[in-house]
Amino acid sequence: MGDDDVVDLIVLGVLSWTTAFVLIRKIFSERSFEFCNRTVSIIHAILAVMLASFTIDDWSCPVCPSASNSFPNQRQILAVTIAYLIYDLICCLFDDRWRFSFDNTVHHLVSIIGIGAGLVYQKCESEMVAALFITELSGPFLHARELLKELGYRDTDLNLAADIAFAVIFSIARMVVGPYLTFAVLTANSPIIMKIMALGLQLVSAFWFYKILKMVKYKLNKRRKKVISGSNSMQKLG
Repeated sequence: MGDDDVVDLIVLGVLSWTTAFVLIRKIFSERSFEFCNRTVSIIHAILAVMLASFTIDDWSCPVCPSASNSFPNQRQILAVTIAYLIYDLICCLFDDRWRFSFDNTVHHLVSIIGIGAGLVYQKCESEMVAALFITELSGPFLHARELLKELGYRDTDLNLAADIAFAVIFSIARMVVGPYLTFAVLTANSPIIMKIMALGLQLVSAFWFYKILKMVKYKLNKRRKKVISGSNSMQKLG
């Protein structure tokens, strides 16, 4: 798969993700802009995990051989993902909630540059596909928890379950497996920009991990206070 084919696939991908958003926007016309965008994000997360899993031949060492030349199916998956990231970055500019989000913009740019570097150098794409697999595992839960809020399930057991599932999967994938992948790239014979991007992505993951811990602590404290309040009310009625 040549460079021209990759560029064509990225352009086609951006148009395809945009078309998907427009169709979902028409189907769920009563829902918010963010609701429709997150629905597209869930579709991408599921698709990315499925496609990435198909390229892994040896699950005992998903990044082997390290710093190897890329395969066409790996380049295709990464091209589809970089197209999604470009679409999502542009889409966020039209969403009031994310328009001026510095951390969200940095996350997108680091990911786009990192994947783009892999496509240009055609190196470390086994590591990048493995990274795509673990980073998107928590994606459906990340977006589902926000969709549930708009559907009227805010502060319910279902929403709390989605929050906890997201936090657990994110923590294991990004802060346990993630450092291993980062170490694999840093110690491999890969271009310096790949090493920088791998480290940058891990630092971004650590930042989000910190924010997620605060979110979980807040949600659990809120839930505990709600239970105590309900118990006190029952005692007064008794």
